[in-house]
Amino acid sequence: MRAARLSVVTAVATAAALTAVTGCTEKSKGDGDAAVQVTAADSKCDTSTKSVPAGQVTLKIENKGSKATEVEILFPDDRIVSEKENIGSGTKYTLTAEVKAGEYEIACRPGMKGHGVRQKLTVTGSGATAKRNPKLDKAVADYREWAQEQADATLPKVEVFAKAIKAGDLKAAQDAYAPSRVGWERTEPIAESFGNIDPKTDTRADGLEKGQKWTGWHALEKALWQDKKIGAEQKTLADQLVTDLLDWQQRVGKAVITPTSMANGAKELLDEVATGKVTGEEDRYSHTDLSDFKANVEGAQQAYELLKPVAQKSDKALATELDKQFATLNTLLDKYRTDKTSDGFVSYDKVTEEQRKELSDAVNALAEPLSKLAAAVVK
Repeated sequence: MRAARLSVVTAVATAAALTAVTGCTEKSKGDGDAAVQVTAADSKCDTSTKSVPAGQVTLKIENKGSKATEVEILFPDDRIVSEKENIGSGTKYTLTAEVKAGEYEIACRPGMKGHGVRQKLTVTGSGATAKRNPKLDKAVADYREWAQEQADATLPKVEVFAKAIKAGDLKAAQDAYAPSRVGWERTEPIAESFGNIDPKTDTRADGLEKGQKWTGWHALEKALWQDKKIGAEQKTLADQLVTDLLDWQQRVGKAVITPTSMANGAKELLDEVATGKVTGEEDRYSHTDLSDFKANVEGAQQAYELLKPVAQKSDKALATELDKQFATLNTLLDKYRTDKTSDGFVSYDKVTEEQRKELSDAVNALAEPLSKLAAAVVK
């Protein structure tokens, strides 16, 4: 869950790419690749260049501010091409994105809120985006189809959730909550690329902008578990959630997706796990974090498996390590299922600090090689 945005497919590709964007700065490499250095601060977002050639762009980010920041590459209409959230103070990140000719903005959002500080970026020429391995074209097509299937499967589950709320059935609504989120969590990099949907459906209370009305899953989660009540407001919120997710479902197939965005999106999903699920912050009222955790891992693995034929050829050792770490993390997660045939997981408040540390270590062990996937598929 985030407070925000992303441009569907390009968003998927860029989302990963920008996962490393806190500040961008560099010079063009000459082979169709370009590097931009971004230096983010509490009130600045300095870039080393205002123009790069189309194709693969490397963002080298440094956060010199006092707060964690978010860096995004944006289309003129604020759709996200790529982004990186939660870039800590004093840290650096490098990411790869694929961009076509046109006008863009690079935005730094100190504290990960608000409009942010922005710089114009012009992308020129035709670049190398057309020169692509046919296997990568297939990976993109298959990923798009899979993402649409996830969205299509989500709507009926959300309708079950909403129906229980409108019937005032607290237990049925609680039971339907986690299953209704799985498809969204699996495809979160795409979902978040639509800037006006994610803030309405998946924002936590601490992610609200000034003056923003709290709607979506987590507002309902609080009512169901902490307040333990369903009133007229919750019934209205349930209807809005269905409407907003129908909008998402209808947009998924048009998302901008590239091999780079798929790889970056996979890493972004692991970042989501590390910053929200392992900590227990995501589903703080229901403690259904492990369901979201598993869905994020499944989404990351789906992107990897589709890119694997190319990644394996360019970096066999990386593919071997990713296979190993995905298997390790999945085996560990399976220990927390309520039974072997169920998709349910134990309540996260029953998971000890020692067990959370074990989960966190497994996530980090996977995230490190996964951060190299984008570079492997564009070699």
